[in-house]
Amino acid sequence: MPIPQTGDRAPDFQLQDQNGNDVKLSQFRGKNVVLYFYPKDDTPGCTREACDFRDEHSALQSAGAVVLGVSPDTTKSHQKFATKFSLPFPLLADTERQVCDAYGVWGEKSLYGRKFQGVTRATFVIDTEGKVARVWPKVKVQGHVREILQTLKGGAPTPGAEEPAPKKTAKKAAPAKKAEPRRK
Repeated sequence: MPIPQTGDRAPDFQLQDQNGNDVKLSQFRGKNVVLYFYPKDDTPGCTREACDFRDEHSALQSAGAVVLGVSPDTTKSHQKFATKFSLPFPLLADTERQVCDAYGVWGEKSLYGRKFQGVTRATFVIDTEGKVARVWPKVKVQGHVREILQTLKGGAPTPGAEEPAPKKTAKKAAPAKKAEPRRK
């Protein structure tokens, strides 16, 4: 399925969290939801991302948001991951990949020339009415949670502004090297 875009109604779902509790997206109406999809528990990039969400969790809550992580791992795997890194938010087990499919994040990936099916790291901010307010279709972990916080604090961006254009920064010119005389 295609990735839901800004203004679309966020597909509702019900999954179990790491403690076996049923979690429905619709139960968070009235709050902003940061719904992030990640490939696998306890792997380097996913751990870094989860720990960034953990470290900024109180700021995210202060901004009126609930954080939900989703991957195809089992509730048991999620429980070990959440315990190991003291993650204070639900990790949802999408073992059948129905939610990953509904959000368009399951598909062909490539790593070291090998093609396989997996989850594309993506984040959706869902507004208080259950609509997609912002989409990051291919997340780069570094600085991502700060971007989400800026979005939450600054309000919803204009529709169609899915991914901010990279800021162009003037590079400092490197000092000119003295030409060495050519040897014959």
